[in-house]
Amino acid sequence: MTKTTVAPYGAWKSPITADLMVAGTVGLGGLAADQDQIYWLEGRPSEGGRSVIVCLTPDGKTEDVTPSGFNVRTRVHEYGGGAYCVDRGTVYFSNFTDQRLYRQTLNTAPSPLTPEGAFRYADAVVDRGRQRLICIREDHSNEGEAVNTIVSINLSDGNDIQILVSGDDFYACPRLSPDGTQLCWLSWNHPNMPWDGTQLWVATLNSEGLIAEKQFITGSPTESVFQPQWSPDNLLYFVSDRSNWWNLYRYQNSEIEPLYPTSAEFGLPQWVFGMSTYGFASADEIICTYTENGNWYLASLEIDSQQLQLIDTPYTSISGIKVAGDQALYIGGSPTEPSAVVQLNLTTGEQHILKPSSNLDLDTAYLSIPEPIEFPTENNTTAYGFYYPPTNKDYTAPEDDKPPLLVKSHGGPTAATSSSLSLKIQYWTSRGFAVLDVNYGGSTGYGREYRQRLQGNWGIVDVDDCSNGAKYLAEKGLVDGDRMAITGGSAGGYTTLCALTFKDVFKAGASYYGVSDLEALATDTHKFESRYLDGLIGPYPEAKEVYVARSPIHAAQQLSCPVIFLQGLEDKVVPPNQAEKMVEILKAKQLTVDYVTFADEQHGFRKAENIKRAIEEEFGFYAKVFGFAEG
Repeated sequence: MTKTTVAPYGAWKSPITADLMVAGTVGLGGLAADQDQIYWLEGRPSEGGRSVIVCLTPDGKTEDVTPSGFNVRTRVHEYGGGAYCVDRGTVYFSNFTDQRLYRQTLNTAPSPLTPEGAFRYADAVVDRGRQRLICIREDHSNEGEAVNTIVSINLSDGNDIQILVSGDDFYACPRLSPDGTQLCWLSWNHPNMPWDGTQLWVATLNSEGLIAEKQFITGSPTESVFQPQWSPDNLLYFVSDRSNWWNLYRYQNSEIEPLYPTSAEFGLPQWVFGMSTYGFASADEIICTYTENGNWYLASLEIDSQQLQLIDTPYTSISGIKVAGDQALYIGGSPTEPSAVVQLNLTTGEQHILKPSSNLDLDTAYLSIPEPIEFPTENNTTAYGFYYPPTNKDYTAPEDDKPPLLVKSHGGPTAATSSSLSLKIQYWTSRGFAVLDVNYGGSTGYGREYRQRLQGNWGIVDVDDCSNGAKYLAEKGLVDGDRMAITGGSAGGYTTLCALTFKDVFKAGASYYGVSDLEALATDTHKFESRYLDGLIGPYPEAKEVYVARSPIHAAQQLSCPVIFLQGLEDKVVPPNQAEKMVEILKAKQLTVDYVTFADEQHGFRKAENIKRAIEEEFGFYAKVFGFAEG
């Protein structure tokens, strides 16, 4: 039996270092299948955060499609997604630097398809019969708000661009029916976000490929429709939360038919383009993913009998599914294995990993296994989260010691945390921290009503839930109530700053590109989120008093504990002045405050050296505040 070292929580030495977190680690997404080749996107911190299209050929070899100097990323909605598509060996992608669309085949150099200009493109599909792309275009060529439309782009002459659909504030998911006669899409308007309410449309196309007649199918300001998709026999399917839960539906003979009503979520908040939770194995079978109580599942749905059959996997996080022929592709992650591109053979049921996000070779005895918890919060309601106990096979703590707690507040705020392996969490738990990753009211995965708890209550419900989760663990004796910190990025940074300002629960905190001034956010942000706060806080300027009251920057005198701010200086979503004003006030109060900037980062850190520095700075800050040696 291996002897362990007795050392205080927080001071344990760990093999899970910041270097390990970024070494050889890539982000995975953007799955696609084309003929007998498989494609995916790799976000590479080691290459400055560059996104690269990778192709897996039939002989099992992987090759980079995107050459050096190109970065496959679109800035539509700023968050992007849907940055490339592929058809018969030809890839069409958005290049981050100039936002032009490029065309490329394997082993050839990319050539520009669209002209130079203040345009961005996303979510493209190939209309092979008419030799064109159909996609979302965001026009920044005039002053004022950008204009979003659905356009067609001639593949012979990329200057020949026609607007197919216009008039709404936002569009997503233009999808062509297999016979090429119909086009469906989603649209929504200010002040809605796509998870609040969208509209689903279908149009017939005339001989010139233009809209001949369009038909409204479903959707409203209180119904969110997600991922419209055509079946192989030209029927329209989609996901809707009309029942409180994002469930699957079919539109047939002018009727909307639920396919499998259940208290689980088959949809997601559309922060980015190209999200997918289901695909067609045939006209009679859907391969789908859904989330229930925080975990994701893979299943087969027989359409006519409405029978759902679970497909066994070792994964608790499943995303980005694409179905083609006799295979399904998805990104799978578990509490003990890094996420990976996984291929499922629909004939044999065999699953194997095509590409892991990391070649991590780590003893699982260093890994903390998350425990899903429910805890009471305000107004006799329940909130959710994952609790990670401190875990390190080399150490035990003194009998009378309790671990410091780090509460994580996810971004969005309409997002959700998952139980898949996160080295950013294991970094803390292997050093003797307990971690609570909170799915506060407003999070996705627990139905529309739970998601709507945050409407008009941002800065209250999320803060209450994070605070009550921490107190719940302290009352149970699992953590040291005098050494509790909270951390979060973007919207999670706002929750963090609110908790530190308006509550007396946490002794320290870390804000990653977090909001401190709601008025500034409402008046100085991009189109996609420019009216987001109407629902979360109230219309501006009518609700100005509420904006002021809930902005930590206006109540900074109440904040009396140490804070570290980490900020990208090129951030357009939450500009640096949000952090800088707060830092000035706290320094004037002579509080312990650190301000760590990253000159070449935007909203979220993508470069390996910056990801590494950020977590080391945060740990060093807590070590200083709580008085333990850095592990």
